[in-house]
Amino acid sequence: MRAVVIDAVRAQPEVREVPDPVAPDGGVVVRVGATGLCRSDWHAWAGHDDIAWPHVPGHELAGEVVAVGAGVRRWASGDRVTVPFVCGCGRCAWCAAGDAQVCPDQQQPGFTHWGSFAELVPLHAADTNLVALPDPVDDTTAASLGCRFATAYRALVARARVREDEWVVVVGAGGVGLSAVMVARALGARVVAVDRHRGALDVASSLGAEHVLLADGGEDLPEALVERLADLTAGGAHVAVDAVGSEQTAATAIHSLRRRGRHVQVGLLPAIDGHPRVPMDRVIAWELDLLGSHGMAAVDYPGMLDLVVAGTLAPQRLVERTIGLAEAAELLPVFDTVPVAGITVIDPTR
Repeated sequence: MRAVVIDAVRAQPEVREVPDPVAPDGGVVVRVGATGLCRSDWHAWAGHDDIAWPHVPGHELAGEVVAVGAGVRRWASGDRVTVPFVCGCGRCAWCAAGDAQVCPDQQQPGFTHWGSFAELVPLHAADTNLVALPDPVDDTTAASLGCRFATAYRALVARARVREDEWVVVVGAGGVGLSAVMVARALGARVVAVDRHRGALDVASSLGAEHVLLADGGEDLPEALVERLADLTAGGAHVAVDAVGSEQTAATAIHSLRRRGRHVQVGLLPAIDGHPRVPMDRVIAWELDLLGSHGMAAVDYPGMLDLVVAGTLAPQRLVERTIGLAEAAELLPVFDTVPVAGITVIDPTR
């Protein structure tokens, strides 16, 4: 099969012919119809995750089952499926409780094993992790759900429990941030989006953000920005989302909250230059809730897919462009600096 292969940390990715994967016991092989290019893939390329090299990235995918391993009961060749980026083991207490996204023995395509920047991808514990795709949901739409949309959905619905007419501040209007804007609006919340790129903010406005603010991108906490957020939200947001994952964006989101507000950390905060500082003095004094959100288990996908089929949620609107494997190999090393106003999807057949 053709795949994007990385030989070492920060090496230039290349498209190569590699052996086809074999379905693991309890797992399947999926022919990839579409797969998302995500900032998490860049983190893996940059060496911020424990990766075995050489490596094939990619963790947001949809496609068709083409091989089934021993012990799989629920799936057969020809089934159209997607999968969470966290694949639970299917045996532990967390998986039994429906919380496979925090499984201690989890597998993650594109991280713990070769991923979906390829024509074929192996997936583990299929009966726990695969999600059937309704006919109206095409592969590109399903791939756009990926880690970003599903994570934003669970972050706001299950973790922050956003209510109608609450103020939600979303810091970062990339794929996950724009997903958060769309989900928050579907829940009846009022949204303020913050980003350094005007184009991303224009998309946020089109998705229903009531206010958008252009950040200056400086290293210090922008006091004027925080004051403006407090003014727009009548004293601070009820919920804030850091959809970027940096010390500055996390601090901005936390400082945008009103007393007893809820912060959801979605963007990764790798300890690149030491563990990032968090304004815990504000967290304590204002009794803020700090919530992590790490994807969404397969058992929770049907409710989200029902809303997609009904048109209440339209993740396909977030797809900015579709590229091939060769373009993905060129784009991945610079993905942290390229202005993105939506989701980039890879079609391995291009």
